[in-house]
Amino acid sequence: MAENKTPLTKEITKGIIKENPTLVMLLGMCPTLAVTTQAANGIGMGLATTFVLLGSNIVISALRKVIPDKVRIPAFIVVIASFVTLIGFLLEGFVPSLYDSLGIYLTLITVNCIIFGRAEMFASKNGVVASACDAIGMGIGFTLALFLMGSVREIIGAGQWLGFRIPVISEQPMLLFIMPAGGFFTLGVIIALVNKLSNKKPPQELGCSGCPNAEKCGKAGDCQ
Repeated sequence: MAENKTPLTKEITKGIIKENPTLVMLLGMCPTLAVTTQAANGIGMGLATTFVLLGSNIVISALRKVIPDKVRIPAFIVVIASFVTLIGFLLEGFVPSLYDSLGIYLTLITVNCIIFGRAEMFASKNGVVASACDAIGMGIGFTLALFLMGSVREIIGAGQWLGFRIPVISEQPMLLFIMPAGGFFTLGVIIALVNKLSNKKPPQELGCSGCPNAEKCGKAGDCQ
């Protein structure tokens, strides 16, 4: 199985902007919309996800040659669920307030498509170091996206930021922004701005040929 020869620095930086899992690849929408009513919650969920992503990528990459192909998906889930359980215990023991704030969404990291996607598309095909770098980059990108979302919603919707009261805004906050509709609106605006700044245009054709990951999965010319 051929391994990716991309420089390690690019493996880290790609997940921050170019292949940001939330703002570019549109993955992990459930926690992105659910926990970002506060910036602190966004940081907490992002770091917890990064921990699970890093641990699972390293283990899956190290075991990629001994995991039978027929049971790779159950094996991936077991590895990911183990790290989710571990981070759950750590947060409950040391940061109970954050553990309570994240609630069920902490457990749902097990089925987060970002983590499973990196395990299937990258960690199972590349070495441990490259997989760790990939996890760090994707984790940082995910954390920054959640922090940005949480900051905007908390500032406009609650008139505060990381516990600090913001004059004027705090007197008449727009409560809509801390409600589900505000989450969708904020996410849409941020994605639009990212696409505008990166000059990204929608694919002209449907199918694998228009997918940014088509070359990696080897299906660029299979469908139109």
